[in-house]
Amino acid sequence: MKNMLNFSPKELTAKEKKKFLIGSVIPRPIALVSTKSNSGIVNIAPFSYFNIVTFNPPMLSVAVLRVDGESKDTARNILENKEAVVQVVDTSNVEAANAASAPLGPTESELDVSSFTTVESQTIKVPGVNETKVRFETELYDSLVIYNEEDIPTTDVLFLKVKHYHIDESIYQNGYIDPEKLSAVSRLAGSDYAEIGKLFSLERPTK
Repeated sequence: MKNMLNFSPKELTAKEKKKFLIGSVIPRPIALVSTKSNSGIVNIAPFSYFNIVTFNPPMLSVAVLRVDGESKDTARNILENKEAVVQVVDTSNVEAANAASAPLGPTESELDVSSFTTVESQTIKVPGVNETKVRFETELYDSLVIYNEEDIPTTDVLFLKVKHYHIDESIYQNGYIDPEKLSAVSRLAGSDYAEIGKLFSLERPTK
């Protein structure tokens, strides 16, 4: 039997609880989410609390941590306007995505601090990011607020239904995405990221 260290959440600081999760649940895909405020400001921000919910209907989830109980620009814009474009961060745009994580105010746009440019969407008013190989135009399907033990809201969980797909032709092959050409980047802990490494296959059991 392995020697395992045991911890109760009650024994851990908030930092320790976070570090155990983000250091263990790896690699995490990174969503680059573009939204638009009521005043027309385009917000672009990366999030690694991100994944697929289901393909039928096609749906993604993004969890946006709050600051002092208040929703961040991305979550607030989505909750107010019900739209977002979700892009995949890859090796060609990760530095710009990191620049877009700067703590800007609601009247500032990440377009001013990154090299990103925008492209008009087909089904929603929010623009996409030109410098990405995959874009999902989405609408808000549902949302959930997470509270901590002190009953303080800490996270907005957003369920986003895909309305339109944009796939760069360089990574598309016979209905599939080439993972090596996509070259998606994943988030680890701290300041660390990872690229796609060794690929291997396992046949799924049929019984």
